[in-house]
Amino acid sequence: MLIVHRDVIDDFVSRLVAEVQKLKIGMPWEKEVTITPLPDLGKVEHMTRLVEDAKSKGARILNKGGGTACGTLFAPAVIYPAKETMRLYREEQFGPIVPIMSFHDVETALEYVITSEHGQQVSIFSENPETIGKLVDPLVNQVCRVNVNCQCQRGPDVFPFTGRKDSAEGTLSVTDALRSFSIRSMIAAKQTEDSKRILNKIVRDHDSNFINTGFIF
Repeated sequence: MLIVHRDVIDDFVSRLVAEVQKLKIGMPWEKEVTITPLPDLGKVEHMTRLVEDAKSKGARILNKGGGTACGTLFAPAVIYPAKETMRLYREEQFGPIVPIMSFHDVETALEYVITSEHGQQVSIFSENPETIGKLVDPLVNQVCRVNVNCQCQRGPDVFPFTGRKDSAEGTLSVTDALRSFSIRSMIAAKQTEDSKRILNKIVRDHDSNFINTGFIF
């Protein structure tokens, strides 16, 4: 959901639509393609139902060809205005649909995040440090990652991926995944002088790749 201040909504939407129109749709192996097929036909049907529901409740598709489909290819659709009565207003659709709503009072934007069932990421865009500071404090209690002047994006490759509310349970990152998917092994010995002597010698002489942390002895 893009929540845009009323004073800049017209200019924002115009520039966004212009950039969306530049996106090339096709197969992953084609040069410069950025929009590729969805996982299955069921996903396309779901996207279509969300767009039709929004249109029936007063929203418009702002970009030319938005929401059209061919097989599992679905053209990005910029939808405005998104309203409370629409499924797009709350559902996590994980597809190329961009719902936009406007706000005048910043409390309206905060209320949307607070009342959402999802809590992964949020992005704040502002040139005012005071505004950013005041928004960060309530948002860190609602989501697990607050991006300042940059878009929400994949996390596991760079930062741990976490979520609050109904979005996720636990933490996912490359390190955490390797730890979770690995069967751990351990070396055990009695705490005697002989054990310490033997283990220390193994570490000192590099007799084992596994037993290599001398500081624990």
